[in-house]
Amino acid sequence: MAAEDTKSAASTLPPVVIDTATATAKPAPKAEIPDELAGSEAPLMDHLIELRKRLIITCVALFALLILSFIFSGKIFDLLLEPYRSVMPIDQATLLPRDIKLIYTAPQEFFFTQLNIAFFGAIFLGFPVIASQIYMFVAPGLYKKERRAFIPYLIATPVFFVLGASLVYFAILPMVMRFFLSMQTAEIEMLVKVSEYLGLAMTLILAFGVCFQLPVILTLLARIDLIGVDFLRKGRRYAIVIILLFAAFITPPDPVSQLGLAVPMYLLYELSILSVRWVEKSRAAALAKQAAAESET
Repeated sequence: MAAEDTKSAASTLPPVVIDTATATAKPAPKAEIPDELAGSEAPLMDHLIELRKRLIITCVALFALLILSFIFSGKIFDLLLEPYRSVMPIDQATLLPRDIKLIYTAPQEFFFTQLNIAFFGAIFLGFPVIASQIYMFVAPGLYKKERRAFIPYLIATPVFFVLGASLVYFAILPMVMRFFLSMQTAEIEMLVKVSEYLGLAMTLILAFGVCFQLPVILTLLARIDLIGVDFLRKGRRYAIVIILLFAAFITPPDPVSQLGLAVPMYLLYELSILSVRWVEKSRAAALAKQAAAESET
């Protein structure tokens, strides 16, 4: 009897209609993007082994370049003398630049000067090897996008180094030697020691080569969002003071070489501001494009 009452009550209820048009389906869970670096973690010992491998390759390459540079140290010596030779006064009898006379005051001085030339040649020629080995050591820990972003800086580093060295060779060093030659008198003649001239030339070349990395370093820091264009603009006055102090410390105590380094460094700082601004605009455009693509989906 109760079953019949329940059946009759159920038959009197209005039918339930499900509107499939207004029914909302639950969104499917997003597929997780696989991590490129997943499973590539290595213990500390493997990192040390890889570091040792890169150091061995670098040392072998530098040692081979050291021997090669020592063999051709005479030609490198003549090449480094060319800025000095170009500013020598003209001999009125022959209408040619006067011969350069360099001296050394210790028996072993010229030998060690040749070794310094060989070290200089090894570092200068081996700079791309050093940069490539650093990249090959850190590349496995970078994402594919980060590796693509890092390659332009790897190419720009030796290019800016050569630009700095070229500025010294063709402009700064001749001006410095012309300034020193102008201080001669009829009674006082400048006799240059071979080690001191080559030390001056090599120091300026390496210093300018390293300082010309300023746009590369600042742009790379902006790329990983450590600095911004506002930070560089606000720090312009402090940058000028630091540049002047650095130029006074790294160059000989004469105004020509100090200004010769300080002025290009400040221009490179302004170039870095433009480069960082371009990086920020590119990042903002990429984020806007990504947001528009996500909103469409």
